[in-house]
Amino acid sequence: MTTTLRVILDQIVAPVPGPIGRYTRDLGRAIVATAPRGCEVEAIVSSSLPEDYDRVLAEVPGLAGLYKTSLARRELAAAWQLGITTSPGSGMIHGTSLFAPLRKHDRTTGGNQVVVTVHDVLAWTHPEAVSAASVAWQKGMMKRARRHADAIVVPTHALAERLEQVADLGDRVRVVGTAPRSGLVIGPDAEQRAARLGLPREYIAVPGTLEPRKGLVDVFTALGRRGVPDVPVVVLGPESWGDQHVAEVAEELGVAASRIRHLDDLDAADLAVVLRGSMAYVAPSHDEGSGTGLIEAFSLGVPVIHSDAPAYVEVSAGAGLGVPVGMADHGYADRLAAAITSVVSDRGLAERLAISGHDRSRAFTWRDAGERVWQLHADL
Repeated sequence: MTTTLRVILDQIVAPVPGPIGRYTRDLGRAIVATAPRGCEVEAIVSSSLPEDYDRVLAEVPGLAGLYKTSLARRELAAAWQLGITTSPGSGMIHGTSLFAPLRKHDRTTGGNQVVVTVHDVLAWTHPEAVSAASVAWQKGMMKRARRHADAIVVPTHALAERLEQVADLGDRVRVVGTAPRSGLVIGPDAEQRAARLGLPREYIAVPGTLEPRKGLVDVFTALGRRGVPDVPVVVLGPESWGDQHVAEVAEELGVAASRIRHLDDLDAADLAVVLRGSMAYVAPSHDEGSGTGLIEAFSLGVPVIHSDAPAYVEVSAGAGLGVPVGMADHGYADRLAAAITSVVSDRGLAERLAISGHDRSRAFTWRDAGERVWQLHADL
């Protein structure tokens, strides 16, 4: 008898796949690769174009099949929020987000179980960071998860603690870590990629947007301090946020626009080149649920400077140089300035951080994540 785990892979073909799309693809591959003897994996996808179905099968090879719902993604999201549609029969369902058929079921008969994944709690902590429609949908789906999910997966213990403040989920929360995105490797064409991307000879890489909680403004403030090395910055994120533009904000804070290069939505091979070529990866965000960005930089042997956001501290485990955010004052920028100066100026420190980070990255693999998902469903 074959046991089937149905994984919702619809995010792979969403209009904007984003980080959850990458997570869905890589975890889906890992679940297929780690399937125990006598087990298989099917995908659940919304009603889509034939080429979308082909893409799912190509992105996650080895699937036993596709369950195609009768509703398109937007209609399916609304229906699942109301709990008024059918799921693909009985059995095990794993959602890589809150996008899942959460309704009343009996886990003790037919092996029925539904697991969902929570990547952040921005709808509660920073609702201004997402659309009003997204806030309403996430809160609605969390209510359904509280009533009907058999387990809720999160990427870090730090997020698990934040989630406890949002919803009473009892002992159903499980931590399954992430890993570097597939394809994040340095290829033989690295020099050509660097030239095409217009990378400076030396620079620091900083992820984020001008949204205050992301900390990019704090980095610009730090770099504008007297005595901080005049190092270029490659911003891994959009050029603007609202009516604010990266180069203009940098100049206002004393950092010449000529020092700023912004790159957004890079493929994995290009991102690998950007990270590997940087003098340091600076992750300044005040609040994060996952530390995947740190893991990716660690895996490429890049010195990492990060805020003391709990998820970063958890993932780093001392392998990066942590910088306390503190209160809402200019102290954080001063501390970032000191940290950046130390890593850029002290080759010995940079090398120690690169080695410790690379060692730390070995603790995170998609294979381990896949095995943990199977164990979670077995435990249920």
